Amino acid sequence: MNLSAAKKALEAGQLVAIPTETVYGLAANALNEEAVLEIFRVKNRPAFDPLIVHVASWEQARSLTQGVAPEVLAQAERLAKAHWPGPLTLLLQKSPEIPDLVTSGLPRVALRVPAHPLTLELLQMLDFPLAAPSANPFGYISPTRTEHVQRQLGDRIAGILDGGACRVGVESTILGFEQGRPVIYRKGGLSVEVIETLIGPVEVRAQSSSKPATPGMLKSHYAPRTPLVLGDLRELAQKYSGQRAGVLAFRQMLPGLPESRQRLLSPKGDLAEAAQRLFAAMHELDAMGLDVILAELLPEEGLGRAVNDRLRRASV
Repeated sequence: MNLSAAKKALEAGQLVAIPTETVYGLAANALNEEAVLEIFRVKNRPAFDPLIVHVASWEQARSLTQGVAPEVLAQAERLAKAHWPGPLTLLLQKSPEIPDLVTSGLPRVALRVPAHPLTLELLQMLDFPLAAPSANPFGYISPTRTEHVQRQLGDRIAGILDGGACRVGVESTILGFEQGRPVIYRKGGLSVEVIETLIGPVEVRAQSSSKPATPGMLKSHYAPRTPLVLGDLRELAQKYSGQRAGVLAFRQMLPGLPESRQRLLSPKGDLAEAAQRLFAAMHELDAMGLDVILAELLPEEGLGRAVNDRLRRASV
C-alpha cells in the first residue's frame, strides 16, 4: 500500500498498519469513534486499555490538549522539542475533541510524533491525528516487520504501509505528570537516563495494572503463544532438559542446544541493538513449535530496562 492509498483508506474510516521507529501501529482516524472502535474489534483489545494518538508536530499535539498546567506544559514542550519525532509519548489533559473511547474515559490523552519518514509524511497529508496501538492481536508479540502484521492481521485491515524493519524495536516511553512532577508509566525506546538529563529526576512506576491509566501497562502483554520462562539460562536448560526448548539470550549461545533454536539479541552487548531485535526474535522462536522459550534478563540500565519490562510481561 502506498501513501495515497493509505490516506484514502484512513479517510474512509478503515484501518491501516503504519511503520514507526518503535513497532508497527494499527492506525485509524483518532477523531472517528467508529474507526477507533474497529481497532478494538480487530485487535480483540479490552476497551479499558487506552490508545496512543500519533500527530505530526508539537503544535498539533497542543491543539488536542486543554487545561494543562503551565509548569507541566513547559516540561512537556522541552521534552517534545528535544525528542520528537521519537520514541516518547506524553500524557496530557485532553481536549473534548478527543473521543473518550480513545482514552478509555480517562482525562489524559497519550500523544507522540513517530520518527519514521513515511508515517510522518502520511500524518502531514491528513487533517486528523491517528490512534495507533501496536498492529497485533491484543497481548501478543508486537510487530516490527510487515510480515508480522500480514501474518496476524493482514486479512482484517485495508493494508500495510511498508516501511521496512523498525529501527528501535520496543514501544515508546510513556511520561506524564502528577502534581507537576514527571512520572514514567512505561519504560520504552527513550531511556530514563536521557530524559533525566533534560528535566531532572523522574519517578518510574514499575507496577502494571489490570485497569491501566496509560497504554501498555497490563501485566500480561507482549507474550508469545509458546510459554516463555525467565531466569539463569544454564539452570533453566537443566530444568527443562526433557522438553524441546528454544533460547532467547543477550550475548552468548547456550552450549548443548541446537543453534537453530537460539536467538542472540546482541553478541556485542549493545542494548539498543538488543531492543531492536527483541520482538523479531520472539516471533521466530514462537513459530518453531517449541515446548518452551528460555530467556534471560539484560543489564537493568538504558534500553535494557525497556527490554526487561517486555520480557517480564511476556513470561509465564
